[in-house]
Amino acid sequence: MPTWNPWHGCTKISPGCAHCYVYRRDAEFDKDASVVQKTSSFDLPVQKNRKGEYKLKADGEFVYTCFTSDFFHPIADEWRTDAWRYIKLRSDLNFFIVTKRPDRFYKNLPSDWGEGYENVHICCTCENQEMTDQRLPVFLELPVKHQSIIHEPMLEAIDIRKYLAKYHSKIENVICGGESGKDARVCDYDWILSTRAQCMEFGVPFHFKQTGAHFRKGNRIYYIERKYQMSQAAKAGIDYKQQ
Repeated sequence: MPTWNPWHGCTKISPGCAHCYVYRRDAEFDKDASVVQKTSSFDLPVQKNRKGEYKLKADGEFVYTCFTSDFFHPIADEWRTDAWRYIKLRSDLNFFIVTKRPDRFYKNLPSDWGEGYENVHICCTCENQEMTDQRLPVFLELPVKHQSIIHEPMLEAIDIRKYLAKYHSKIENVICGGESGKDARVCDYDWILSTRAQCMEFGVPFHFKQTGAHFRKGNRIYYIERKYQMSQAAKAGIDYKQQ
């Protein structure tokens, strides 16, 4: 899975951030994950090997971008100008960006952005109803050619019917997933099924990504090891593709 993390570190802004995996991992190395810094991979998309070939190659559908920070973090405003330039240059790659900050999308947006770059897919994460109703009205009006929604970590049942009704033609898919780590909050299977039913109602593809560590099904809560969380979600067989 090709990844590109041009900067590392983030600041917590909502309930979904409480048990952030970046903070959890950095703590193992006595590193302060709230410090946002450029990485040595900042210009990875344009780095070349001795043969003059790009080091970052297409290996799969996406290049997962800025997964140890937020691409639209305010500290990164000036850096993002170059990041966008690299993304435009590498039109052979499809960059997948997840954000909790759609309200900052226009900060240092390229002048030639127009209706969006074809090789950029932006996913807005909404962990509960409050964040959903705060972020989606902003996010779904942005000029982005490829957009999706993710409830991860999903902290409660979430109603997105009004957004699906209005924007179903531009939402490429909706993803759900639980929370990992020893302090993970419970994810309920009924919440997942509710989102799936909403997506099916409006013909929007749905993907159940992972169970999380503590997964409620019926009256029982299961503990699921990290290595099995994605495979257990896949075994549920509830993904929905537009007919």
